[in-house]
Amino acid sequence: MADALLSAIVERLGSLISSEFKLTVTVKEEVQKLQTKFRTIQAVLNDAGKRQLKEEAVKFWFDKLQGVSYEIDDALDEWNTVMIKAEIEKQEKEFEKKEKAETSNAKKRKVWPLISNFNFSVPNLLPHRDIAHKIQELNEKLDEIYKEREMYGFELSSPIEEVVERPKTTSYVDVSEILGRDKVKNDLVSTLLGKGTEKDKHPHVISLVGMGGIGKTSLAQLAYNDQEVQTHFEIKVWVCVSDPFDQCKVAKEILESIECQSSNLTALQSLLDRICDKVGGKKFFLVFDDLWTEDFAMWKPFRDALKNCGSQSSRILVTIRKDQVAKMMESANTIKLEDLSEEDCWLVFSKIAFFDKGPQQCEQLEDFGKQISKKCKGLPLAAKTMGSLMRFKKSREEWRNVLSNNLWELEDAERGLFAPLLLSYFDLSSPLKRCFSYCAIFPKDHLFDVSELVYTWTAHGFVESKGNMEVEIMAREYFEILVIRSFFQECREYLHIFKRYKMHDIVHDFAQSITEARHLGYSTGSQFPPSTNRSKNLRTAIFFSHNDYNMSNLVQNFSHLRVLTLQLRMELPDTIGNLIHLRYLDLHGCEMPLSHNKWVLPETICNLCNLQFLKLKCDPMSQPRILPQGIGKLINLRLLIGYNLVIPRGIGRLTSLRTLKGVLISDEDSEGCKFEELKNLTHLRDLSLFFKEDILIALAPNNRRIESKVSILNALEPPQDLEKLRICWYQGSTMSPIWLASLTNLKELYLAFATELISLPPLGKIPCLESLTIEDARSLKKVGVEFLGIESENKKEDIKIFPNLKYLKFDGLYKWEEWIGGMREGGKEDEDCITIMPLKLIIRNCENLKSLPDFLRTTPLKELEILFCPIIEKRCRGEYWHNISHIPIIKLTAFPWEINNDLT
Repeated sequence: MADALLSAIVERLGSLISSEFKLTVTVKEEVQKLQTKFRTIQAVLNDAGKRQLKEEAVKFWFDKLQGVSYEIDDALDEWNTVMIKAEIEKQEKEFEKKEKAETSNAKKRKVWPLISNFNFSVPNLLPHRDIAHKIQELNEKLDEIYKEREMYGFELSSPIEEVVERPKTTSYVDVSEILGRDKVKNDLVSTLLGKGTEKDKHPHVISLVGMGGIGKTSLAQLAYNDQEVQTHFEIKVWVCVSDPFDQCKVAKEILESIECQSSNLTALQSLLDRICDKVGGKKFFLVFDDLWTEDFAMWKPFRDALKNCGSQSSRILVTIRKDQVAKMMESANTIKLEDLSEEDCWLVFSKIAFFDKGPQQCEQLEDFGKQISKKCKGLPLAAKTMGSLMRFKKSREEWRNVLSNNLWELEDAERGLFAPLLLSYFDLSSPLKRCFSYCAIFPKDHLFDVSELVYTWTAHGFVESKGNMEVEIMAREYFEILVIRSFFQECREYLHIFKRYKMHDIVHDFAQSITEARHLGYSTGSQFPPSTNRSKNLRTAIFFSHNDYNMSNLVQNFSHLRVLTLQLRMELPDTIGNLIHLRYLDLHGCEMPLSHNKWVLPETICNLCNLQFLKLKCDPMSQPRILPQGIGKLINLRLLIGYNLVIPRGIGRLTSLRTLKGVLISDEDSEGCKFEELKNLTHLRDLSLFFKEDILIALAPNNRRIESKVSILNALEPPQDLEKLRICWYQGSTMSPIWLASLTNLKELYLAFATELISLPPLGKIPCLESLTIEDARSLKKVGVEFLGIESENKKEDIKIFPNLKYLKFDGLYKWEEWIGGMREGGKEDEDCITIMPLKLIIRNCENLKSLPDFLRTTPLKELEILFCPIIEKRCRGEYWHNISHIPIIKLTAFPWEINNDLT
């Protein structure tokens, strides 16, 4: 990762030299010296990075370089903070002048405190003279490392430029869990479906044994999803166990999977009792994936509980690496998963490596390919990883270089697997190396949310800017590359809810072996605080579970943090403003003090002038959240997410904002946010607005409040480049703000809980709209031409409506009875006069809907779902069938207890 850090430092040094900030001649010389030395060292880093894996002396030199690099990065960050402070002071003066001008001829009002009350004198922020002196000292440290490099005779190399090649299909061809495993899969399914007898051990445990990366989980998933297995068992549960074995956590996951809802039970005995109640007498299939513990005492409570419930035909399948675990589990059957044959390993490798290559090119590379495949030693993960690497290498010379690389000679605990991973890792660009190795801080079996990684990578400066491309978009492209390279796997079991990814255990082990001790993820069982040496320059602290560590001590002891995530019941101290380097702050589970039944964020948070991402609690049932009066000083903020956010004046100064979610539209505070300031947020792309203070007010609105909020909505001036908009709990009967038509770049629109709405706004002519969702408009009875953006029902000319719409969803419109389109003269609806372009149409929970527009007959829909709408569902199977029969995928379900009927 040192090469990526050095690249970032060289860029920052160049920015410092060319900035408007005045440097003395001496300081400028020191900065230029640093830049020159780093550029020279960069040229040997690729060779040094490989050699430090085997040569202790090189590793020592490498570690010293990293240590000094981080110190220099911190010094430059403090220098940059001084410049940001100067910019904020300048803005404060301009804002004060503007405020005085606006109030000079109007009634006096209270203005929030200006710079005099704004504490920038935090302990860690040095005057620029001291920073200059510090740079000089660090230059001397680097000088020693710079000279030592010549002792090792490193080879010169140019940095790797990552070419982002998107696959022509949705992803690489994932075949490793299928090829070469047909027989063992069939044997496993037969064992699962076998009838149990009184003589059999109960519970009947089947152990699938094999080394990491050999495909145990993939085989278990194939068996679990087998159609016969799915219909044979009444209850099916999949649990990822990993290490350490947490009895209560595992029991809780089993119970929640059975009940399909979260459980408040915490005691092991109570959890096991409830599980027994649920599975009593039934055939259950339970999978423990990746079980490590050899301690029988950990397994015994589960065995004893399951022994006395469930039928004799129930089965438990465990995937494990050691035979001792299978014996401990008292397995009735043990299946040892062997290496793939040389032929099957070649098939796995070649299907991925030769994807997108023509027959002639495949023939030219086949001899090298078979030798590389042989080096994978029958391990599916190794073959898949190497195939993903070679897919982007076109010439024989590139393939020869991989084949002859000395990294194949490395020994590792997981035989032969780290070498392919290292080859793929060293083929990544510097930024991608940092992004990948950073993921080691997350626990095993963590479900990765892409946005979570995008924000933290960006906060650390891992992502290089590219022209005018937004850094978050670039970060998502980084992630796509890592998926294509097989460092991440898509979790298909969560696709129906949201897209999530996992990292294979061996890939996670590999990431931990190359990561730095400056990032820490705390989960139950891990040490916090870490050792003094490790914590000195800690950059990341993510709490995945509750910790009683004093947060004031955290601020004092970990002053170099860039990323901080706090969990449930952890308190945010007022001293949080001392973390001047902080870029990412996640407080979604954090406790906050209440003032007049409102959640208050401390004013000191405005000292975090480098902050880019701020995530607050997103509980829709919670109290309003009062943001600090000085929020406008966070001029680098790119993302602000929460719920019921009460935003003060000055929001218009956050011109770096890309995402603003959870803004509470309130009419109570006359000194509150000037909503017209939203128009100043020219980079804003994602906006969410909420029109309620709490549930009681939303369910019992009064006319004064409604009129006030309708006026506020109409007066809003969101930036015209907005791409995503969510409006929730709007209580007006109509919604037709003039500005809505001006959002020509809007791609996603979500309207929810508009419970008093009786007509939809004119949305059909928004040119770029791709996704439209309307939920819980409970008073709406009719959807007519006003929704399409047509002024009159009688139209002569053809009209193209929603020209780019791909997804349209109506859900929870309980009073909705009819949906009609345009009319020709004479009052007859004509399907030929309107073209509407969604690829997927979903109508759910609209129990009174009786009619659909005739223009659906000519709509090029790809998929139609009508769920829990009994009247229209019945008519679609009858007189409306001719209007929808051309649609390739049709799913009709009248009632929740019915199985979906796929009519395609």
